[in-house]
Amino acid sequence: MNTKPERIIIFDTTLRDGEQCPGATLNIDEKLTIAKQLARLGVDIIEAGFAFASPGDFEAISKIAQTVGTEDGPVICSLARARKEDIKAAAEAIKPAAKGRIHTFIATSDIHLKYKLKKTRQEVVAIAEEMVAYAKNFTSDVEFSPEDAGRSDPEFLYEVLERVISAGATTVNIPDTVGYTTPSEFGALIKGIKENVPNIDKAIISVHGHNDLGLAVANFLEAVKNGARQLECTINGIGERAGNAALEELVMALHVRRQYFNPFLGRPVDSEEPLTNIDTKQIYRTSRLVSNLTGILVQPNKAIVGANAFAHESGIHQDGVLKNKLTYEIMDAQSIGLTENQIVLGKHSGRNAFRTRLRELGYELTETELNQAFIRFKEIADKKKEITDWDLQAIVNDEIQQAPELFKLELVQVSCGSNAKPTATVTLRTPEGEELMDAAIGTGPVDAVYKAINRVVNVPNQLIEFSVQSVTAGIDAIGEVTIRLKHENRVFSGHAANTDIIVASAQAYVNALNRLYAWLQTQSQRKQVTA
Repeated sequence: MNTKPERIIIFDTTLRDGEQCPGATLNIDEKLTIAKQLARLGVDIIEAGFAFASPGDFEAISKIAQTVGTEDGPVICSLARARKEDIKAAAEAIKPAAKGRIHTFIATSDIHLKYKLKKTRQEVVAIAEEMVAYAKNFTSDVEFSPEDAGRSDPEFLYEVLERVISAGATTVNIPDTVGYTTPSEFGALIKGIKENVPNIDKAIISVHGHNDLGLAVANFLEAVKNGARQLECTINGIGERAGNAALEELVMALHVRRQYFNPFLGRPVDSEEPLTNIDTKQIYRTSRLVSNLTGILVQPNKAIVGANAFAHESGIHQDGVLKNKLTYEIMDAQSIGLTENQIVLGKHSGRNAFRTRLRELGYELTETELNQAFIRFKEIADKKKEITDWDLQAIVNDEIQQAPELFKLELVQVSCGSNAKPTATVTLRTPEGEELMDAAIGTGPVDAVYKAINRVVNVPNQLIEFSVQSVTAGIDAIGEVTIRLKHENRVFSGHAANTDIIVASAQAYVNALNRLYAWLQTQSQRKQVTA
């Protein structure tokens, strides 16, 4: 076994830790769509979920393992608590994958032992050792995490790690579970593990961290300098609370600053060999896909993938960039797959040209998806003369959304103006196939549309976020609408794109309501089973 890889291993946990972000719940098809894109991106490991958590999680992991976990694809991993039933479920879920990993964990900080586990240190050591050995019965690839390692007693941490490595753990992950440590502290923690765990050479050191203090990426980069060789991260940094270390920031930091990091990996300073297996030109597309499917927007000033990441407004900056991009840009926008806003297709373009361009952009659609996307493309092309790559991405991402189509928007019509009361009329097709129409007056056109839709659907909810973004410049730009609504403390998201922002708003709202309605149906079925 190569315990000192010449590159950094990227462990993506978007589908597990990322999905724990409020409102980011994904259905099975959406998870599979993201997993396929993560494979194109080139991540080494996909943590596809927590198999024991729910039948849905188990099915999603199994489907991803079967579809994406090919011989030349990523390792498919399931999280499991240090319990036999969890580990067995994880093993069953990853079984279809050519390469599967079980990731088991138990807390090691005194505060967790006292208040959460109510166990002694020696009890925790014994459990960790036994469960790692149990996991080895199912796969040779076992990862162990001492939860809240950042606040654990280092000496106890060394003992736990030594025992689990002896029991068969091939990766030991050091989580900063609550995002508490600073870079120097986290680097010192990794260095201490390297120096004080006698058998550490038999395992790869991994790191996992949250961004509560905005230090997750900095902590990880310091960890790399001190011997960490696997980074656990998420697309756009999504995750619980303030999120996780952002994959795109880590990868591009290692890419742009190769000369700085090369010596820490035993490479010549001037080596141009990539430090990760990531295809950086897939970064922007992956970011957009995850944002669209989770309904979690990327802030404009977000590093690497934000809308303003490569924008220059200052006159001095603009002048410098026009003379030489290197004056104010440390990386090329094309390196993350952000192409120029080039016109590629129009209303006279045929289906084959449409398919070919989508393939060039990295989309592999089924015949059904292609047909749906092509119909939308033609509709947009009739309204918008110039179709750009960004428009195409918005169309395709919108069409391959996997929100259950229970209610279908058939018509939306709005009347508004400076001296008129905004009035909306909507027609929806119900899950039973019945067409229902209603109208409502609102404070604005979108408010009127939403009130009319609510009268038809009749499911209590609270709209907590409404966001509109323009995909491209110009008055005929496609507008993307993302909304989030709450029901019984659960958040459901919806997304839609259209040249008509009112139509997009209505479609996004119906998408969110469909997710809510599907969840209510699932809850009702579970109650019937347990009754």
